[in-house]
Amino acid sequence: MSVPSLARFEEARSRIARHVLATPIVRLRRGRAPAGAGDVARGIGDVPVAEDRLPRDLLLKLESLQVTGSFKARGALSRVLSLSPEALQRGIVTASGGNHGLAVAYAGHVVGAPTTVYLPERTTAEKAARIERWGARVHRAGAVWDDAHAAALEHAARDGLTYVHPFADPDVVAGQGTVALEALEQIPEVDLFIVAIGGGGLAAGVASAVKRKRPEARIIGVEPVGAPTLFESLRAGHVVELPEVRTAAGTLAPRRSDPYVFDILKETLSTIVLVTDDEMRAAARFLLTEVGIGAELSGAAALSAVLSNKADLGGAKHPCVLVCGAGSDALG
Repeated sequence: MSVPSLARFEEARSRIARHVLATPIVRLRRGRAPAGAGDVARGIGDVPVAEDRLPRDLLLKLESLQVTGSFKARGALSRVLSLSPEALQRGIVTASGGNHGLAVAYAGHVVGAPTTVYLPERTTAEKAARIERWGARVHRAGAVWDDAHAAALEHAARDGLTYVHPFADPDVVAGQGTVALEALEQIPEVDLFIVAIGGGGLAAGVASAVKRKRPEARIIGVEPVGAPTLFESLRAGHVVELPEVRTAAGTLAPRRSDPYVFDILKETLSTIVLVTDDEMRAAARFLLTEVGIGAELSGAAALSAVLSNKADLGGAKHPCVLVCGAGSDALG
């Protein structure tokens, strides 16, 4: 599988445009900046923050406001809308910690395809119910995403269905990369992106798109301490499988990534930093109290790397944090 070209990112953006939102960017400013006094022409509002942990002004790309509550809608639609009518009629199946399943259920609804989503047992009943409301059939399988993935692959092979992988697919990666295309149109001067990593599809898409549009920009990946899948793979020089995962951020918790996204990220990431569940909870609470955004643990992971001083912003003048998913798991 090839790394998506800039043309492929643009094609994905055109394909999904009618079914996703152009999500806003807000700028957090320390001190006395008046609210809303940002770049009105570009729709960038300022949010004044009295917070010592904020090292400098910071841009937030709010994919938590995306359709279905996360960036995942972009990749799922990019893949599903590229399928033939015959494949759609047979049906689609996927495995997910929650957000990707919700996005595939939405995509299946858009095209009228029978949709089945496999979830690990730990996925919340609330998220499973949301998936079912979009018309998908839900099955539970195993303790973590990898177990659900194996069950979904078996189902797809047995019934001749298309498996929509959450990250190891060029169409999915191209869809996720449209986040970066959009952000760079909103603020072309962004020189650093900070991105959460689960399987790596979002980071691979963002990193690939950014390097084609703004090659001097840096990309920092963020993983949980309890699920350092890409961190350990990059250290080993090849994809490794973790013996276990220990994080409450279920959507950032595969035991194994994939060679496709690994090959992209080893060439495009500046570094990966690891954050604790408590640091993600603190960042999610910060987003709720200071910005009014209800982010789940994974959605707050990138910001937690900044607030905990683990992400080295270096000389970046316009750092952008992707708030990638909505939810309430950080508040329990």
